[in-house]
Amino acid sequence: MESLLSPLTGSITKLTSFTLLFLFLFSCSTFTPTEAFDALDPNGNITIKWDLMSWAPDGYVAVVTMFNFQQYRHIQAPGWTLGWTWAKKEVIWSMVGGQTTEQGDCSKYKGNVPHCCKKDPTVVDLLPGTPYNQQIANCCKEGVLNSWAQDAANAVSSFQLSVGAAGTTNKTVRVPKNFTLKAPGPGYTCGPAKIGKPTKFVTTDKRRTTQAMMTWNVTCTYSQFLAQKTPTCCVSLSSFYNDTIVGCPTCSCGCQNNATDPGSCVDPNAPHLASVVNPQGKAIIKPMVQCSSHMCPVRIHWHVKLNYKEYWRVKITITNFNYAMNYSQWNLVVQHPNFDNLTKLFSFNYKSINPYEGLNDTAMLWGVKFYNDLLSQAGPLGNVQSELLFRKDASTFTFDKGWAFPRRIYFNGDNCVMPPPDAYPWLPNASSRPIISILIQAITILASLVFLLAYA
Repeated sequence: MESLLSPLTGSITKLTSFTLLFLFLFSCSTFTPTEAFDALDPNGNITIKWDLMSWAPDGYVAVVTMFNFQQYRHIQAPGWTLGWTWAKKEVIWSMVGGQTTEQGDCSKYKGNVPHCCKKDPTVVDLLPGTPYNQQIANCCKEGVLNSWAQDAANAVSSFQLSVGAAGTTNKTVRVPKNFTLKAPGPGYTCGPAKIGKPTKFVTTDKRRTTQAMMTWNVTCTYSQFLAQKTPTCCVSLSSFYNDTIVGCPTCSCGCQNNATDPGSCVDPNAPHLASVVNPQGKAIIKPMVQCSSHMCPVRIHWHVKLNYKEYWRVKITITNFNYAMNYSQWNLVVQHPNFDNLTKLFSFNYKSINPYEGLNDTAMLWGVKFYNDLLSQAGPLGNVQSELLFRKDASTFTFDKGWAFPRRIYFNGDNCVMPPPDAYPWLPNASSRPIISILIQAITILASLVFLLAYA
């Protein structure tokens, strides 16, 4: 009998180990995205368009326009930084609506000195209040670039440059290469410039159409993994039907370690807190995050608040734990199957995001202008909150097995760390956990299959 059962036992052990490994890898893959593709915004990118508007004696005049086609990811102050490498020995004679951060070595020029002679110039936006004779349309916003869904009118930024020592025809001009985009840090990867059809422009009276001499486009995509090695936000959960408050997972965005990295966080109860957060005459070098078990700059709390006959209510609170950062034009993206029946939203703006036909389970939320569109730094005013009223769908609604909690949450385009599903607040009569039950079912099914195959 032992010899008969030993092959079966070995097979079950191997399959069980394989099942555990598969479940582990699957659970890990749902937390940290390392690729540029975003499933909730599959077509999101920043497109940089160069339009050569006219020829100059030794080059051309071009208008460079950046379009933020990302639905919910924006660039906030201190703004974007755009760089590239010239293909030949080009120089920038002058600029309008932007400037390079360095002039470079222009010593060989006598009389007229170029604005920039660097082989790899870096351009930044001008500040609001720039004199009108130095502005063009869509410039001078300190590099702030809003998201397309939140504010399409301000999701565009432009500057003009006059390029010398370049070609003066379509055949002699060479496109720049090695484009870089910082916002203001890393995160974006830009592809090569591709020459396309010249852009056409309609005059203000709409009676005439002109076109650029030449146009090329550069596409830049975002990766959260490239932007920062650790997450930037986490999610905590609670409900009216369970006294348990599920906090953010420990070390979600890093661990507090006073032994090896003293001063890595700020104790909110420390005396003279203001002098620690804002040292006189000293620049803040690293994030001043409040000490916590999760060490995240931002926490989103989802509270299932009330249950009515035909509706149920949720309260969302966003808390800033960063003493050195105000989040302007913040936004939240939440995925939950009941967003197809959202009835009322209080003190937040709302837009449905439907990247795939037939699905309406993702919502974008952001603050009301001049009311709560600014998430202030950590402290008494460092939070914003709202409530959502959902209509129940009898075929899907339940409080069982954590259904009332979100599937995923993004803050400012970054995926937030969620608590593990087996830690969700459960109904009082719930005595099991889904991961354990799934594992037991999987092992049972695999054992049955092995038994049938062995004695078929």
